[in-house]
Amino acid sequence: MRGKKYNSSLEKLKGKKFYELSEAVKLLKETSTVKFDATAELHMKLNIDIKKPEQNLRGTVAMPHGTGKKVKIAAVVTDDKVKIAKAAGATAAGLEDLLAEFSKGKINYDIIVATPDVMKNLGKVAKILGQKGLMPNPKSGTVSEDIEKIIKELMGGRVEYRNDKEGNLHAIFGKISFKEEQLENNLKTILKALKDAKPSTVKGTFIESITITSTMGPGIHIDVNQALKSLS
Repeated sequence: MRGKKYNSSLEKLKGKKFYELSEAVKLLKETSTVKFDATAELHMKLNIDIKKPEQNLRGTVAMPHGTGKKVKIAAVVTDDKVKIAKAAGATAAGLEDLLAEFSKGKINYDIIVATPDVMKNLGKVAKILGQKGLMPNPKSGTVSEDIEKIIKELMGGRVEYRNDKEGNLHAIFGKISFKEEQLENNLKTILKALKDAKPSTVKGTFIESITITSTMGPGIHIDVNQALKSLS
C-alpha cells in the first residue's frame, strides 16, 4: 500500500497525462515524498533494436550543475600516476593492491577508471568487474591517458548513459534540493545528448516516452515532442 504522502503527490498529477518539461520539473520537486534529499531520475523508452549493435547506446555527458552525488573512484594506474590520481579526487589509486581487492570481490567504489597501459592487467578481474558494471571501457570514458582529467570530470558530475536489455534508458540528473532551473538545465543537457546520439539506422520515432521521478516518488510523464522542441 502507498503512504499518504505518495497518494497526495498523485493528486497533483491528475490534471494532465503529459506535462511540458519545465512544468514537469516543478512538479518533480513538489511531489517528492521522502525526508532525505531524493535523486532526480530520468526514464526513457527508446525505439531501438538491441539485437543490432549499431543501435545500442552508450556514452557520457557532463551535467552543467553536477549530479549532487559524491562518487568514490578507484584509479587503476602505475605507481608514477598514483599521486596525480589521488590529487584529482580518486578515493584509491594503484595497481597490484587494487587488483588484489577486486579479485576478492571487495569493490566499494562507484566508478573504476584506468589508463590504457594497465588494461592488460585488469584481464584477470574483468569478469568480476563486468558483472558489477564497473569494468573500465573507452566507450564509457573510463579509460584514458589523461587520468587527472577524467577523474575531475567524474567528480564534477559527468554521467554515463546506456540502454538496458529492453531498449530503455535510465539516468540521474540531480537532487531534489537543486533549484528548478538547475534541474531543468541538467535534464535538457542529457536529453540533447541522447537526441544527438540517435542511431542513423533508426527510422521514425526514436524517443517514445520520457518520464521523470524522484526517489520513491510518482512518475511524471513529459510531452516528448514539446521537450525535444525546447532543446533547439
